[in-house]
Amino acid sequence: MSNTKETHVFQTEVKQLLDLMIHSLYSNKEIFLRELISNASDAADKLRFEATTDDALYEGDSDLHVYIEANTDARTITIRDNGIGMNRDEVIANIGTIARSGTKEFFGQLSGDQEKDAHLIGQFGVGFYSSFLVADKVTVTTRRAGIEKEHGVRWESTGDGQYDIETVEKEARGTEIVLHLREEADEFLESFRLTSIIHKYADHIPFPIRMLGTVMPADPSEEASEEKPAEVETVNQASALWTRPKSELSDEEYNNFYKHIAHDYEDPLARLHQKLEGKYEYTLLLYLPKRAPFDLWQAESKHGVKLYVRRVFIMEANEDLLPRYLRFVRGVMDTNDLPLNVSREILQQSPAMTAMKKGASKRVLSLLEDMAKKSNDGEADEKSTDYADFWGQFGNCLKEGIIEDTANRDRIAKLLRFSSTQQDEQGVSLTDYVERMLENQDTIYYITAENLAAAKHSPHLEIFRKKGIEVLLLSDRIDEWLTTHLTEFDGKSLQSIAKGELDLSNIGENAEEDKKEHEEAVKSAEPAVQKLKEALGDKVKDVRTTDRLTESPACLVSDQFDMTGNMERILKQAGQDIPSVKPILEINPEHALVKRLANMDSEENIADFADILFDQAILAEGALPEDPAGFVRKLNALLTQ
Repeated sequence: MSNTKETHVFQTEVKQLLDLMIHSLYSNKEIFLRELISNASDAADKLRFEATTDDALYEGDSDLHVYIEANTDARTITIRDNGIGMNRDEVIANIGTIARSGTKEFFGQLSGDQEKDAHLIGQFGVGFYSSFLVADKVTVTTRRAGIEKEHGVRWESTGDGQYDIETVEKEARGTEIVLHLREEADEFLESFRLTSIIHKYADHIPFPIRMLGTVMPADPSEEASEEKPAEVETVNQASALWTRPKSELSDEEYNNFYKHIAHDYEDPLARLHQKLEGKYEYTLLLYLPKRAPFDLWQAESKHGVKLYVRRVFIMEANEDLLPRYLRFVRGVMDTNDLPLNVSREILQQSPAMTAMKKGASKRVLSLLEDMAKKSNDGEADEKSTDYADFWGQFGNCLKEGIIEDTANRDRIAKLLRFSSTQQDEQGVSLTDYVERMLENQDTIYYITAENLAAAKHSPHLEIFRKKGIEVLLLSDRIDEWLTTHLTEFDGKSLQSIAKGELDLSNIGENAEEDKKEHEEAVKSAEPAVQKLKEALGDKVKDVRTTDRLTESPACLVSDQFDMTGNMERILKQAGQDIPSVKPILEINPEHALVKRLANMDSEENIADFADILFDQAILAEGALPEDPAGFVRKLNALLTQ
């Protein structure tokens, strides 16, 4: 057996993270113990699951536990588990790198502001690296269950940008972590301090956490030297928290369990704990985080509802347990109605799992509906946080639900929130909109744009502002897909104000009088329409007058079933090779520039004028003309005439 020691350099992102950890961005250093115990518990869970099909992995020792010991002389803390352990490749993969997509973007968000950066690090999740909050050297010795003792691995680092790794003999499977404490971390050498942290963060771990305790003499007057020999004691309850009655659990216990499973440092936004009985029996303990994890939008990221069968951890696989649009939910689902050796393939085909997934989804939506109702009724407090907090973090995920979950589309639609011409912040529900609709209005109007500013200042809104008709302002990328799937609500159709013909003649005061004035202006603008058609040629699908403009001379619209300009830009930015859709140019027949164009004779001037109107309409959409320099040149020429 070769035990040559090798030195490796940390991945760049790990070096950055360690530097932040060492400089104590976390004010709450005690979380190192929570993170290491959580990892040890996960290792025991994995062994218990793998041993359901290979009992030999227990190696004659099925007493799964975590052992913690403080050595005041050596100034070390040891955390030892007899879980699944790691081989050499797993050590390098799990400790030497942060194998997560998006890490570069994450570190790009760090600002140097300790409070803000601490929040980001909390969202990122540091796990093992929190060891360096309290230790200036960390030694990990591990062996994977089922391999020979001579294939143990020792990993060591002082957090200075590199680590040593070597092959060693290790009799017992599992992992041992030795923390060599910094001088300012001596408080963690005191057993009562460690015990209090375990009670706070890890009482619910379903495996015993053992420590070497000291049994004091019965007579307090006896000298300390007469203390009885130390004994190993279990210092946590070691029971699955979700199996206990809600009446026995405190908010603190619930919150600490959440921090364990989510590796979060903040309390959750809301929780759901239910035991469901019927054809299938299962227990749900689900949480909504306060903040979106940094990798929420990474397709390959793992998100966190854990499946237990008879309290044995089986897998963490959100899409099998909840639909993808609810991937922000954290928690556990436990059932007796699946076999312990269930595979992912069996899971996907299981009627029990289908029923549980459906039931869990409905209960998460019920939780959100309750939050939304309390928020609307002004009842939000510390226990029922304003629904706006949730929407600001996870609203776009719910929009995915409109596309993915047709069975619950109506329920999800009521949970959506938007900005509108009456309210800048995303607090307008479709129910609110319908209640405010004007007399004779039977359509919910919206506009999609690249950003909120472009939506708010779109010329398409001019007639709606004049008539006092509310318009929803949609500026998230997903909104383009959302509106293709959400075509009606409460019997009212949804219509883009930038697509198709628009008829608002029956809405608002003086509708008949306005209609007559507009018809007269349309007749006088016919020469301008004809000149624009000839000048613009195949740049546009059509040119026509409109009553949707009151201040701007022109705007671009799409045919009713064509792709919008915003959708076309989104797809092209994503690298999609799609043919351009020709827009329709609509002109305001009452605008001075249109009237001037109608009276023009010079073909050269007409061509430049037409290009300027067309490019102005593109700019109003939040996009750039095909030839910005040409646009400026023609505009300058017009201004000097």
